[in-house]
Amino acid sequence: MPLLAAWGRMAHRYDGFDHTTSHPRHPQIAALLEGEQLVPPAPLPPALFLSPDVTQASPAVAGASRDWMLLDAGFRQRLLVAYRLMREQHGFDMVLLEGYRSPQRQAELAAMGAHVTHAGPGQSYHQRGLAADSAFLIDGRVVISERDPRIAGAYELFGRVAEQVGLEWGGSWRSLKDLGHVELRPGRAPERPA
Repeated sequence: MPLLAAWGRMAHRYDGFDHTTSHPRHPQIAALLEGEQLVPPAPLPPALFLSPDVTQASPAVAGASRDWMLLDAGFRQRLLVAYRLMREQHGFDMVLLEGYRSPQRQAELAAMGAHVTHAGPGQSYHQRGLAADSAFLIDGRVVISERDPRIAGAYELFGRVAEQVGLEWGGSWRSLKDLGHVELRPGRAPERPA
């Protein structure tokens, strides 16, 4: 029984925006999550995602879905809040590289090898509209390069902001670090607060 009680307490460790009073709420983030519904940005020209820098860093980006409406509504709002905070607090504009994936797309990516994804069809949060890969928009260009110290640092900021809004950041994973990836795992954070 004590083990079960300890496990129950651990489940609330990730939840900073809910009904409990044991965890402090960040007022700006709580206001954004509980306030107006943020609207996804207008689609960017597809050519921005096909530059040599982008296709080298993400070879399969041409087939990626950037349709915000295919994402889970609660996840979409959290991601939009993270993008807004990145712009307002850190001066970085973010873009959606890939959101929803069909089972066929997930199979294609899995066939490319473990350096691309460890998830096969039916195993990725992308297929449930609960994951997204993001990049930066700098001087009218989509920028992914993690080798650039400024961009690597920006991804670290993005990871902190994403975690503040209840998302799991791929840069915190032990294997296959994915700095641009965030996801909303059921039970990790509440659905959009009432």
